Amino acid sequence: MEDYLLEAREELKRLEHIIYVSLKYTRTVDVIINAIQRMVNNFDLIIEAFLEKAREEEKIETLPKSPALRATRVATLYPDDMELAKNLTFYAFLKNILNSKHGRREEFRRHVTLIVELENSTVEMTIDNLMNCERFMHRFFTYAWETLIGKLEEDEDVI
Repeated sequence: MEDYLLEAREELKRLEHIIYVSLKYTRTVDVIINAIQRMVNNFDLIIEAFLEKAREEEKIETLPKSPALRATRVATLYPDDMELAKNLTFYAFLKNILNSKHGRREEFRRHVTLIVELENSTVEMTIDNLMNCERFMHRFFTYAWETLIGKLEEDEDVI
């Protein structure tokens, strides 16, 4: 379980690099999509850690195969956890963005934007939005670490 969270921490570092370095020099929608994919990968690892914890506690015997089933299974295992539910909703939103047809605006400029038409709305993902999402991911990682392993010590360098 801790291995999944440590890998999630590494994925967060990769996400930070994409946002704060790659996007600085390569302002394209492809880099934004890569950042969103890193966020989804991070969620997958944290969900895997929650499932592993459930298996250790003998709440489940086997892990579901697909990421969507895993997320659904975590939601049913922890129905009273509102923080987890909020993050699983965000995870589904990010996956929806990745799986939808997208457009581009102002590539190679500061305000490069990924535009996705969803069923009831339009999503415009900018560098500023990505930075907010990255902070959201850090909070979720910290929450998952504290829920599954325990309180972070001040001298621990996990984030």
